[in-house]
Amino acid sequence: MILRTDIQSSFLNLFTKAMENEPLTRANKMNLFVLKVVNNEFDYGGLTDELQNSLITYALSRHTVDDLVQQKKFGNLSSYAREKIRKANENKGELGELLLYCFLESHLNAPKLLTKLELKTAANDYVKGADGVHLLQLDEKSYQIVFGESKLYEDLEQGIRDAFGSVQDMIDNGLHKIFYEKHLVDSNILKENVSEDELQLLKKILIPTENDEDLEVDNSFGIFLGFEIPVTDKERQVSNSQFRKDILEKVKKAVIKQLPMINRYLQRSNLVGYQFYFYVVPFTNLGTRRTEIIKDLVS
Repeated sequence: MILRTDIQSSFLNLFTKAMENEPLTRANKMNLFVLKVVNNEFDYGGLTDELQNSLITYALSRHTVDDLVQQKKFGNLSSYAREKIRKANENKGELGELLLYCFLESHLNAPKLLTKLELKTAANDYVKGADGVHLLQLDEKSYQIVFGESKLYEDLEQGIRDAFGSVQDMIDNGLHKIFYEKHLVDSNILKENVSEDELQLLKKILIPTENDEDLEVDNSFGIFLGFEIPVTDKERQVSNSQFRKDILEKVKKAVIKQLPMINRYLQRSNLVGYQFYFYVVPFTNLGTRRTEIIKDLVS
């Protein structure tokens, strides 16, 4: 692998894998990860603790992280990352974008090329594009540029519709070719601590005019969907073991209900040839939880 992933597979231990690489139409994949339950509530505390660490490598380039570590400026790692979140125009989307980054690195094993947060804090027009861009290596000669899109909506169906709408916008705009040439090439991605051979390979992957004949590079999409699963007081008044079974079944039913609609979108002719990787996570009291988690991350 040319670039390292900074989010380890242990991140996934926060979740129960209700669906993992569940096949969708055209060989696309659905993943439903449910936060583990403690005392009949999702373990938001454990998630927040892990995201505080993940925020550093999400918000800062590898070059910046490595430089600060080398200088033993460990306190600056966290403060610089928190400052980037504070400078973003609004924080309603940052949680979804951060979780998308974590899943694409820890589960898909696709290291970050660029995050939307880097563009937001640079006051750049390209924030209208993908929420993140990752690199997935399929084999020695085959790669995918994974464009990330995240939606945190109370209504899962609306989140799905808007996610596909955003994907359509990206496709209609040529997947923001300038993403490659201006931001992936001229930014820190080509200042990574890699060998000269690895640097040349990165250029061949990211710059269309430098691509080798035998190098296969395709575009794909990583989709994160957070949604609200309502839980009543009555539903909580059962044993811990029973609640875990009940909430898992309830969440799976909610997602399975939407699979036909997702498959219909995936069968559209203009999406043929693109690989989709879905990551879905349910929340209780989504609006409140989103605000509390972001507040804890920047405090």
